Amino acid sequence: MRIAVALVLLAAFAMCAPAVRGEVKVEAVEYKDGETALRGYLAYDDAITGKRPGIMVIHEWWGCNDYVIGRAKQLAEMGYVAFACDMYGAGVTTKDAGEAGKLAGQIRSDKAKWRQRAAAGLKVLSNHARVDASKLGAIGYCFGGTTALQMACAGMDLKVVVSFHGSLFTPTAEEAKAVKGKVLVCNGAADAFIQPADREGFIKAFEAAKVDYVFVDYAGAVHTFTNPEAGKAGIPGVAYDEKADKRSWAHMKLAFEEAFGR
Repeated sequence: MRIAVALVLLAAFAMCAPAVRGEVKVEAVEYKDGETALRGYLAYDDAITGKRPGIMVIHEWWGCNDYVIGRAKQLAEMGYVAFACDMYGAGVTTKDAGEAGKLAGQIRSDKAKWRQRAAAGLKVLSNHARVDASKLGAIGYCFGGTTALQMACAGMDLKVVVSFHGSLFTPTAEEAKAVKGKVLVCNGAADAFIQPADREGFIKAFEAAKVDYVFVDYAGAVHTFTNPEAGKAGIPGVAYDEKADKRSWAHMKLAFEEAFGR
């Protein structure tokens, strides 16, 4: 009887004890797209063993900076392996809106090379020893959100794609049919940067192709609503919205649960 009571108490103690967590590691990863040297950042919880889903995180037009690396760390804390990719070149970031526009414009000007650059980052993630390459996703912010949607329309092997306040576009019928996974578009309802024609064309194409997508408008939210530093850029129509930020992150988690079963 004493042994049985002791076992019950031990089990109760184990249930109440805090879970052992490891440390989130962030590692710089040097890689290339053709002759262009790139530097991304891989984040993971080193206490988790075995392969797990991998999430590519694509930066805003400012480049692969602390904000996007922080988002990768948040995903690592959730148990994913996250890779903050580099779309511009190793160490290329800016705080100047004019320069950021030029950098993003150069990438966007050639759709094939744009997608190729994103695919180079996805390859780094999928080849990592900690990643289950059959369970990949991509999320992105602003320029990065549009990039994630381009990856989906290129037919990349992604179980889920999430765009946070990314610009929209009208996919061709073939591009919409190429989408393999779930798509979540987190959009500011008051985002003046989203053109009505692009929004309509995007939705029509996805509807016609029967893409498994969710399009969410967050009331009152404008462009870059997830970034607490957004207002410091001094760009009209750009501001942080805490409520929309938290809600969109929760919606992302639900999309991940549906895609990965976790």
